[in-house]
Amino acid sequence: MFTTGFKIIILDEADAMTKDAQNALRRIVEKYTDNVRFCFICNYLSKMIPAIQSRCTRFRFAPLSREQMVPRIREITEKENITVSDSGMSAVVRLANGDMRRALNMLQSTSLSHDEVTEDTVYTCIGHPLRKDIKKIAELMLNSSFKDAFTQIQQIQRDKGLALQDILEDIHLLVHKIDFPTHLRLKIVDKLCEVEFRLSSGTSEKLQLSGMIAAFQLARDPLISSMDTS
Repeated sequence: MFTTGFKIIILDEADAMTKDAQNALRRIVEKYTDNVRFCFICNYLSKMIPAIQSRCTRFRFAPLSREQMVPRIREITEKENITVSDSGMSAVVRLANGDMRRALNMLQSTSLSHDEVTEDTVYTCIGHPLRKDIKKIAELMLNSSFKDAFTQIQQIQRDKGLALQDILEDIHLLVHKIDFPTHLRLKIVDKLCEVEFRLSSGTSEKLQLSGMIAAFQLARDPLISSMDTS
């Protein structure tokens, strides 16, 4: 193999390399350019040093669509004798977000820990909040008092082992589906962004849970007032 012609070296997750390692690799690329072709696979082009970028041709690959992923996953489950429900398939594709490797990792871990791959088993296996839990949390923030919402959401977190960061991601997506007036939606999204930033900075999760609930309470009050006067 490779007795003639070019040799090919593929480096996956190349953007995880340090700057020093990339600079050392640049010299290797230059030295063996006559008979070797390097393929750098990375998630973030900005993390690759300009010296390597300038020596490469860039190919950008978009996330896979549902229509592309489902047939391949079906083929794998049939060959591996894995039982997957329609809801399980939808959950895998939705959570993979176009990443086939992530989809297969979820499928494998769920099939090893459960007899059937369903929506509930997929979400439970990876520790992601179920859609019904996110809906329940949103209903609590919109319809309950601050104290009741805080207490019950904390109970859901304890019972399901949910991290506030994961809840925030799904709540953010849900906000765009709820029929809020535009100015209220913007207010909620702005507050959620602030909560997520502070959470990533290492502040108390309880405090940020309070901030998330407060964002909905502040948006709910003007909404109720406008309904009362109409």
